[in-house]
Amino acid sequence: MGFLYLAALLVSLTGMVVLDRRFRLFFWQDARRATVVLTTGIVFFLIWDLAGINLGVFFRGAGQWMTGIQLAPELPLEEVFFLTLLSYMTMNVFAALSKAVAR
Repeated sequence: MGFLYLAALLVSLTGMVVLDRRFRLFFWQDARRATVVLTTGIVFFLIWDLAGINLGVFFRGAGQWMTGIQLAPELPLEEVFFLTLLSYMTMNVFAALSKAVAR
């Protein structure tokens, strides 16, 4: 059960890729730009998380569905995948809305 949350994140990320590919939203529109934007978003949120952890605002909650792998104190492995999903989903939604408004 320790990998259930990570598996759910990976399934969700796969869904984002399928939607992106089907509707040519983000990576299938401009892969270079998408890589820069996605990486920037992930790095921004990781810095945000680390600042919150250092201030004592964020902490890792115990859960039976998490792997238990820590990238840093109070920073679980799953957080990187969650931030990737969050950023990717945001850009897919933005691209979809931009296409809808342009029509």
